[in-house]
Amino acid sequence: MTRVYFVRHAQSDWRSGTDRDRGLTAEALEDRKAVLEFLRDKQVDVFYCSPYRRSLDTIRETAEFYGKPILTDERLREREAAPGGNNRKLFRKRWADFDWHEPGGETLRSVQERNMAALTEILEQNRDKTVVIGTHGTALSTILNHYDPGYDCDSFLRIIDWMPFVVELDFDGTRLLSKTEHVHVEKVFKP
Repeated sequence: MTRVYFVRHAQSDWRSGTDRDRGLTAEALEDRKAVLEFLRDKQVDVFYCSPYRRSLDTIRETAEFYGKPILTDERLREREAAPGGNNRKLFRKRWADFDWHEPGGETLRSVQERNMAALTEILEQNRDKTVVIGTHGTALSTILNHYDPGYDCDSFLRIIDWMPFVVELDFDGTRLLSKTEHVHVEKVFKP
């Protein structure tokens, strides 16, 4: 069995930087300790992550604890959003139609396809290992939707304020066996 712990990043600092290089808030730097505390005894073999700084910063302490490098994969990045694209009305529109996107944005189908391609490759390369993947709310939600089509906009909105959030997926090869939600820290999503 392969166990994957997806770690949605801690609260990012929306006041500075681009989407790719935006770091964590001062509180989030403390909140990420919950990730280390949870994963401390999980015997993690390998760390993968979105190349976005907030995701890297969220799992960095845990990777250092294990003495492991963090392997970044561009396919694990968050959805490309146009300015103003992060509001509940647009969230619902995108979730209702995976092929729709605002001008300059990216469809959920595209996010799902590239994240699933990365996950499939990670599972094939790390059979019977314990893996951590640093991720984002939308990216993670499209993965969960792949395995459970009932995972919808309301499911996404349920976790939107969970930063960080750890969910465990257990696999036999690439077949999902189980999903278990673990740690989350409640923060306000601020687009």
